[in-house]
Amino acid sequence: MSDMRPTRIELHLRSRLLELVYEDQAYQLPAELLRVSSPSAEVRGHGQGNEVLQTGKRNVALTGIEPSGNFAVKLIFDDGHDSGLFSWSYLRELCVNQDTYWQAYLDRLEAAGGSRDVCTTPAMAAVQKSCGSGGSCGG
Repeated sequence: MSDMRPTRIELHLRSRLLELVYEDQAYQLPAELLRVSSPSAEVRGHGQGNEVLQTGKRNVALTGIEPSGNFAVKLIFDDGHDSGLFSWSYLRELCVNQDTYWQAYLDRLEAAGGSRDVCTTPAMAAVQKSCGSGGSCGG
């Protein structure tokens, strides 16, 4: 399990990236991907099929990282989200399969008529509200 734990973690505020350095490779995960892939109940729901599509997260940023024992970190986002505990193995999974996770998210957004941007019109706000993620245009 030690190969799952990064040797260094660095938060790049300006570029909105979380850098994870492992013995074999370094990865950079965008804050948006981390936010929409959060292992929290807010995102995953309370069981299979209860996931909540996260929308309007294009410009979300990470504001902090807190350790949670020896197995995970809590990521703090500027939209107030801070309830997901990202285990070392889940972070490594996101690193290695970043492209797959990102494309799956974009596919879900498209299927729901969602947007990565925050809603600016009442019609788009209605679409967003139907996806269950307040303050953003369905996606």
